[in-house]
This record gives sequence, structure tokens and C-alpha cells, in this order.
Amino acid sequence: MADIERESMEYDVVIVGAGPAGLSAAIHLKQLDADLSVVVLEKGSEVGAHILSGAVLDPCGLDALIPDWKAKGAPLSVPVKKDNFYLLGEAGKIRIPNFPMPPLMNNHGNYIVSMGNVCRWMAEQAEELGVEIFPGMACSEIVYGDKGEVKGVVAGVFGLEADGTIGPDTEPGMELLGKYVFLSEG
Repeated sequence: MADIERESMEYDVVIVGAGPAGLSAAIHLKQLDADLSVVVLEKGSEVGAHILSGAVLDPCGLDALIPDWKAKGAPLSVPVKKDNFYLLGEAGKIRIPNFPMPPLMNNHGNYIVSMGNVCRWMAEQAEELGVEIFPGMACSEIVYGDKGEVKGVVAGVFGLEADGTIGPDTEPGMELLGKYVFLSEG
């Protein structure tokens, strides 16, 4: 579909994927240089729509990225109170003592979270810093330069025929070009 005429927008940084990695990158880049133009593309209808799982989150990453995350209302409200480990089998379960478990398995100080809610909150923080976020914009192809370098992505293509070819109702989408392109689509 490279022969379709499209509109294009230029940014310093184009990030594909509004999950924790893409949003962390966007936030950190704007913290380093507020003048950078940063855009994040998210295929879901809203940020967090494609992150369906919960998680146990170690807040050390947030401590480094957004030190005042508690004051800013980050959705980390359920602290882990205890860890239990079980060996499961056909006959049932047997509890394993915690002391032989590696330190990585100790969740004290961590939080039980909805990653969708965490990502929505991170998107708010990114937008406050001037990051543009485009939900509902799936990346459909990579744009390459003359020397094979990645120049950007094509997003927002709609109305292709069932076999992937261009049809009469095809919307060509747009090119989002960047000096740097991050593919963090999970």
C-alpha cells in the first residue's frame, strides 16, 4: 500500500503502543526535553482497552519515573498483604513455606492493580506533559527511507477489502514520521 497518497505528520518521536513501556518512554522523554514532539499511537478505542489483566506491580519504576505518583492519584490502592505459595497437583494442594522462595517472589511493598487503569492514569500524566495520544489508531505498516532506515509508521487505514487489497471505500490513513520510532506494541 506504499503507493497510496497520504497525509503525513512529523514528530521528534513516534511511539506505537500505549502500554506501560510506550507511556513510560513518552513521559521520560518529555521530562528530559519538554520541547520534544512526542506522539503515542494506541490501537484500542481508549488507552487501557487492550490490557485486560491484573498484575502485582512493584512501584520502584513509578518511584523513578513519577516520584509523586501517590499525590497524583495513581491507581495503586491495594497493597499486597501476604504471599502464599502452593504446590498444585491432581490430589489437591500443599502449601510451601515462604522462606525458601527467591526474593523476587516476595511481594511485600507491591500493589495489586488493574494494568488498564494504570495505563489510563499514565496516559493522563503523559498528556499533561504535552504528549499527543491517538487512540483507535492501529499501526498498519512501517515507513522506510531510501537507505532502509525506519522513518515512521502508517496508521488509521480503514476499509480494506477482505483480502487486504484497496477497495472503493478504503481510507488511506496517515504517515506519522519521526526522527525516532519506538515499537512498544506489547
